[in-house]
Amino acid sequence: MKLYRRATGNLPIIAQISGSARRRLFAGLCLAGLTATPALAAGVAESAFLVPRMSAAAPLGAGAICQKYAWACATSRKGAKALTEDQLKLARKINRSVNRRVTQITDRSQYREEEVWALPTRRGGDCEDFVLLKKRLLMLNGIAPERLLIATALDRKRNSHAVLILRTDEGDYVLDNLNSRMLHWKKTGYIFLRLQNSNAPHSWSGVLAKS
Repeated sequence: MKLYRRATGNLPIIAQISGSARRRLFAGLCLAGLTATPALAAGVAESAFLVPRMSAAAPLGAGAICQKYAWACATSRKGAKALTEDQLKLARKINRSVNRRVTQITDRSQYREEEVWALPTRRGGDCEDFVLLKKRLLMLNGIAPERLLIATALDRKRNSHAVLILRTDEGDYVLDNLNSRMLHWKKTGYIFLRLQNSNAPHSWSGVLAKS
């Protein structure tokens, strides 16, 4: 536990996490290769947005997505324009549509590998695959990539999970294959671990935020 505190800066969220979930989170931090910064020690402030706290290694399986899909790590030259109401409605529609159309299947069943980040196949895909498809569709419909960030988390059952973050001017909203409603991150019940860097999406940041 002392090692855990040194690695995380004794975050306030630690006391709110059960013992088993705490062990999973610690294992996730070790695998993520998170490097603490002074901002982490200050604690996790209440925020409408997921705030980067430290540098982090890419999630398992995500290291090659920039080479596989250049758009997954793209930035817009003109910067992120404000989202329109029609774009927000479209995001909700795409979240529901992809969740309905794509069959959930594990990487182990489909690829015989533990973790593969790829667009869904005809057989389906797992959570990261849902995320990539949603990000691609929203970018094709004019939403700036800086507003579409992949995040990893522990879900309500404290299992490893991936979601797409839609960064609006009012806060970060979650497109999730486990929920066809687009929720603000604080209302998900998740513990968020890592987030794509909005300025350099090929790199990742640790957020360590409990909703």
